[in-house]
Amino acid sequence: MTVSVLVPSSLAREAEDKREATRKLGYVARAATIFRADRLLVFPDPDGEQRWGGGFVETVLRYAATPPYLRKEAWGRRDELEYAGVLPPLRATSWTGSGSNGSGSLRQGIVTEVGPDRRVRVNCGMQHPISLVAPPERALDEGERVTVRISSRRPVRAKIVDEPLPGFEVDRADLPAALGREGAGVRIAASRHGEPLTVSRLRTLAGRVEDDGMTVAFGAPERGLPAILDLAIEAVGDADAAADAVAGETEVEPESGSDTDIDADADRSAGFDLWLDTIPNQGSETVRTEEAMFATLAPLSLTE
Repeated sequence: MTVSVLVPSSLAREAEDKREATRKLGYVARAATIFRADRLLVFPDPDGEQRWGGGFVETVLRYAATPPYLRKEAWGRRDELEYAGVLPPLRATSWTGSGSNGSGSLRQGIVTEVGPDRRVRVNCGMQHPISLVAPPERALDEGERVTVRISSRRPVRAKIVDEPLPGFEVDRADLPAALGREGAGVRIAASRHGEPLTVSRLRTLAGRVEDDGMTVAFGAPERGLPAILDLAIEAVGDADAAADAVAGETEVEPESGSDTDIDADADRSAGFDLWLDTIPNQGSETVRTEEAMFATLAPLSLTE
């Protein structure tokens, strides 16, 4: 199951200082790690940005997604990372514990030196950078990230493999592009204005998500997805009805008797298959984005 999480560039808009903004983004990265997200995409919301914009958000999230043993070499010193020390440890299973040291485990590495005969030196968290042979179909450059499969630590036996980097990927993408890409799976907007998530609804979703994966989008503090997308609240309900009709879960009669009404609802929903209120009985007036991520990804990660 492929999981993509979308967050706006205005994610840290309410933070009073850089330390608080950094800590908040750390918990966003931690939620992505706990629920095994494959990618964390930052989509633009320039109208909602305040002191901490998209460049800051993306940089801190990328840093958090970097294994600790590579951070110094990969990032050096940057103003955005002044308070990187307050980031909570992710302790991703691909970085720590027996899973990272066992036979055939995968680790992220960074190329520190390129030599002759396709030999490169790679820092992948061992005591020293190790000398490996670059794959024949790939030309590696100094500073490039690679995936290393370690089959033995004593003696060291490892090779560079053509596989995705362990952990989650952080990137920037426009919302329509992220929702329209191949393999997006079930496209879900998390919003208090969506359909309340119930046990029966979750039972219906579980099979689709497990088979197709999911892309889940979140809003920003005091600026939910409808506001970011300039979408009328009424259109959210219409989009849910249209999505149910497409899935064959309810009977919806378009007023004109054609499929174009369903397509129009889908257009007004900004490309989402479903708008979900995953905290239908919230006891707080507002729910922070990082809190909404935990509350949303937990039930949606359940399998049948």
